[in-house]
Amino acid sequence: MLFIDTPLKDLYLIKPELREDERGYFARVFCVDEFSQHGLCTHWQQANIAYNKDRGITRGLHYQHSPDAEIKLVRCTRGSIFDVAVDMRTESETYRQWYGVELTESNQQMLYVPEGFAHGYQVLDANSELHYMVSAPYAPQSEDGMRWDDPAIGIQWPITTTVILSDKDQQWSLLD
Repeated sequence: MLFIDTPLKDLYLIKPELREDERGYFARVFCVDEFSQHGLCTHWQQANIAYNKDRGITRGLHYQHSPDAEIKLVRCTRGSIFDVAVDMRTESETYRQWYGVELTESNQQMLYVPEGFAHGYQVLDANSELHYMVSAPYAPQSEDGMRWDDPAIGIQWPITTTVILSDKDQQWSLLD
């Protein structure tokens, strides 16, 4: 696996190294030794999948406060998404900065989202599916979020019309 630094501290793009032959390919998407060597989480509590039937579905931005903060390892297994992380750690030099990357079934990339980051994504292809690992069980009492279109963050989403949001995601407050 290739661990690629992003502009945001502690946020990594991870690319599996495919071993291909006439049968297809093989790649690791997690290895305790490699993740440990990079100081990353190796103890996952949950594995989730999310199916998104329509282009333009936008989920997030979500995060959990301590003591229930989560680390996520996100991968798109079918279709494509624009995946976004926002640094919400007030002590960080990249506080309130965002990073977005296209995750697709063909590029096989993963986004490692550390504690203290809000996370969300936008579906670029109908019938897209995600698989993501989470370091802590979901704790509704620690949940927080922000608007996907908050001008204080200024995320440049690929789709700005025909965006489909849940009722909960429509209710998040603006930061400022």
